[in-house]
Amino acid sequence: MTDRDDLDMLAAEFVLGTLDARERAAVAVRRQSEPDLDEMISAWEQRLSALADEVTPVTPDPELYQRIEQDIDALETRRAGVDTDSLDKSNVISLYKRLRRWQWSTALASAAAMVLVAVLVFQPAPEQGPQSFVAVFQQNDQQPAFMLSVDLNNRQMQIRPVTAKPMQGKSYQMWIKADSLGPNPRSLGVLNDNLKLERAALRDYDPELLKEATFGISVEPEGGSPTGQPTGPAIHGYLYPVNDGASEPSH
Repeated sequence: MTDRDDLDMLAAEFVLGTLDARERAAVAVRRQSEPDLDEMISAWEQRLSALADEVTPVTPDPELYQRIEQDIDALETRRAGVDTDSLDKSNVISLYKRLRRWQWSTALASAAAMVLVAVLVFQPAPEQGPQSFVAVFQQNDQQPAFMLSVDLNNRQMQIRPVTAKPMQGKSYQMWIKADSLGPNPRSLGVLNDNLKLERAALRDYDPELLKEATFGISVEPEGGSPTGQPTGPAIHGYLYPVNDGASEPSH
């Protein structure tokens, strides 16, 4: 959690009223000289003002409410006939404690409900992993023939020739292979005369599958493989996440 997260949580506690008197006074002083804290407090006040309307009032248990009324009536009767100085104050103290206990339990229940809703509604979205990947297609130590980039957010891909050149009477065909797809590779399509492929060729594949898959490009008769499976020499590539320090393939 960052310092700003801690400050935001402090602002939330201030608005919810869960700080003790000393802490609350300290925050009230700080907000006068800390614009960020003051802004966060105002934001939480705006958020929770709407949530408060959704909190159902808590009514004490009927039996407890009846006992409280009886105790109050008894105290009033005794006060009418007994000198105040000689009044047994034990009932007053007991009643006061019970009233305070009920008030605090009600307040805490409401605050807990508001905190829960606030956490569920306003908590930041979990940080996503890398969504952009690249694959390099090369054989042995030769320069790459193709590079593939994939955006998993929209399952869009782009194949780019590096050293590969169009061949007379031949076509390049791209394949995907994964355990969940069965033992045989599946064709993603035949590269056109510019050695390009439809960007939406991966639209039917789950992003998690794509991160674990093996991709291949084979040399086929013009127009593509006549068997539905690779028939000529092939080069393979794996998706690597694009981020700072990504050094291992996704699988």
